[in-house]
Amino acid sequence: MGEPETWQQEQVSLAYLSAVATRAGATSAVWNVDKDGVDVTLQRDFIDVAFQMKCTYAPILLADGETYAFDLDMRTYDILRKPTRSSAGFLGLVVVPRDIEEWLTQEDESLFMRCAGYYARIQDSPEVSNQGTTRIHLPKKQRLDRAGLDDVFSYAFNRLFGPREGGL
Repeated sequence: MGEPETWQQEQVSLAYLSAVATRAGATSAVWNVDKDGVDVTLQRDFIDVAFQMKCTYAPILLADGETYAFDLDMRTYDILRKPTRSSAGFLGLVVVPRDIEEWLTQEDESLFMRCAGYYARIQDSPEVSNQGTTRIHLPKKQRLDRAGLDDVFSYAFNRLFGPREGGL
């Protein structure tokens, strides 16, 4: 059993988001420096959204069995929640098996990723007085998939321009 290192967790979370974004008709740009609390910017139909990506093989599952929790550092939380951001800020969490050998299975005609991603909107969240971290809830229904990214981009559009009849 191979224990993953943090850089491997980071890379698989970026690959996961890139694959999902491609399927959802969005392009992705990975930032080589995480100065502004953002790992990836997605763009679709001229609307940008910003993601801080995390990955874990030991997720915290709340008692309801339907919600993951992640303790996000306060600096990143404050950066992603700023009302003056031009692109809406989100946290993405990719859950992988503990054994790195189980993350990917490659066949002659396929590559299977054994992981799942979830998102939480941090944009416009309230100020909190915590010192080190704040607990973010990521409901399982907020999957990082095509439908989830549709919701993310709809939120970003409405935030900038107000609700539009018929959605995006």
